Amino acid sequence: MNIWRVVWKEILHRWVNFALAAMSVAVAVGCLIGAMTLMDVHDLRTRQILHVRQAEMQRTSAELEDSIRKAMLRLGFNIVILPEDQKLDDWYSDDYASSYMSQDTVQLLARSKMVTIQHVLPCLQEKVKWPEAKRTIILVGTTGEIPGTTVKKAMVQTIAPGKIVLGFELHDSLGLKVGDKVTLMGRPFTVQQCHPMRGNKDDITAWIELSAAQDMLNKKGLINAILALECQCAWADLPRVREEIAKVLPHTQIIERGSEALARAEARRRVGEEVQASLVREEANRAQLRSERERLAAILVPLVMLASGIWVAVLAMTNVRDRRSEIGILRAIGVNSGRILLLFLSRAAIIGLVGGAIGCVAGWICGWRIGVGMEQTYVSGTWRMDYVVLSLVVAPVLSALSCWIPAMLAWRQDPAAILQEG
Repeated sequence: MNIWRVVWKEILHRWVNFALAAMSVAVAVGCLIGAMTLMDVHDLRTRQILHVRQAEMQRTSAELEDSIRKAMLRLGFNIVILPEDQKLDDWYSDDYASSYMSQDTVQLLARSKMVTIQHVLPCLQEKVKWPEAKRTIILVGTTGEIPGTTVKKAMVQTIAPGKIVLGFELHDSLGLKVGDKVTLMGRPFTVQQCHPMRGNKDDITAWIELSAAQDMLNKKGLINAILALECQCAWADLPRVREEIAKVLPHTQIIERGSEALARAEARRRVGEEVQASLVREEANRAQLRSERERLAAILVPLVMLASGIWVAVLAMTNVRDRRSEIGILRAIGVNSGRILLLFLSRAAIIGLVGGAIGCVAGWICGWRIGVGMEQTYVSGTWRMDYVVLSLVVAPVLSALSCWIPAMLAWRQDPAAILQEG
């Protein structure tokens, strides 16, 4: 007897029973594959979101760094290093220097490779009379920024010998422009640069080359301040800056200015930190959402598979009952019980394969469409060949287990009893 021929004939004869059983298996497999596809869509969408957020974070971080850099450049030097015995009330009120230090002091700072300050600039500053213009100004003598400090690009332009840089109020009130000739305390100068309005003492300040200022103020080889820009790593941490500078220049005092601009820069940096924190929160939220969906699938899928298995078993019992006469005849003509058992399990395997194939495709389509709808986006590439392998393994096993008891009942029936009933 050809088992497969008998199975095929029986399927064609009782196709409704076969179709219902196959659809039941398809529902179970479809639910499993759909749940897995839904998780895959979620994971793909998560990767998309995190990729976009990371790109946004990098772009935002770059923009923040640039805005902070520009803010700090607009702020200018915010750390002032003064001699230890300089009275701050004189310095603040009248820009009066009562104490000086050697010009070589700044070289010690440059060679120290400090990380908390950068853009080091020595200067000699004093309030003086400009007799030719009949006004009081702040005269600042300075060199370029000292080589050896942590400088990417100089903040101030080096003042050439014989040149002068004027604050807004000075060049505006005197009608001066770049290239004009002026005389300051008996010395001729050419205007090198005219600053825009800054709204502070810079507007009444004239900058010249340091050696010229030392000669004019009779302070050869001396300076009274070192200007520096606080590094981002030390914002709002003046004690740390003081501690580092004290190790190199022990007989000095440090003051910090421009706290409002620093506060704005710090606020920008906190925005950047918040962007990074939002990325971490988004990742955590997506993980929590996936966990919730997994818990739902862990409850729903087994229930559907159990219900499908019971339905397949009921249909198998109906099939065994309808084929009692056939079983009796087969046993009567010498077909052994093992082949009877194989007949029913073969049918169950075919049910599983057909149902598994249908369920795999239908489950993937439904899972993908539902997942895309829930995520409100489009993703592709969620199809995996292991879906097919899993379906063609799980479905026949589910079908065989469901049909096992009915097949055993058919195998154990007494052919004589069956034929007598007929």
